[in-house]
Amino acid sequence: MRFSKKSEYGLRAMIELTQEYGRGLVQRKVLAERQHIPLGFLETILLSLKNAGLIGSRRGMNGGVFLIKPPQEVTLGQIIRILDGPLAPIACVSQTAYQKCEDCPHAETATCPIQRIMLDVRNAITSVLDHYSLKDFAFPNKGRQLKGKGRDSRWIGGRRIGGRRIG
Repeated sequence: MRFSKKSEYGLRAMIELTQEYGRGLVQRKVLAERQHIPLGFLETILLSLKNAGLIGSRRGMNGGVFLIKPPQEVTLGQIIRILDGPLAPIACVSQTAYQKCEDCPHAETATCPIQRIMLDVRNAITSVLDHYSLKDFAFPNKGRQLKGKGRDSRWIGGRRIGGRRIG
């Protein structure tokens, strides 16, 4: 699964706003320059985040944007859902935008082999993205470790996913 540039830029902007949390406003132009985000695209992203209640803004010469919610209350999953929509790989396993598969031959059966596996994929994705907050990313040395248990591996719910076992 690959996230859009909109989500990537949105996460970078939100991490920057987290680092400035409680210190004041960040001008849009400065944010765009620091994060190497095209200003017009950043404006669209910030509007979505503002409409969702995660950031606020103030107009004028000394205006800018700021994080409204405490960083520990905003998960990466929330931001990606706001900017890209559901995290589920297919609509019939989505928690936030469920849609029944109309063209699937298994839609009327009790078990669907695709749905069962895609549900595991959705659960793995959401367990990671909803587990980490902006605080974890903006201040990685002040909270939980972002690295997996050993080089070249990823851990989800105590299980190693991919990579090789070290040690």
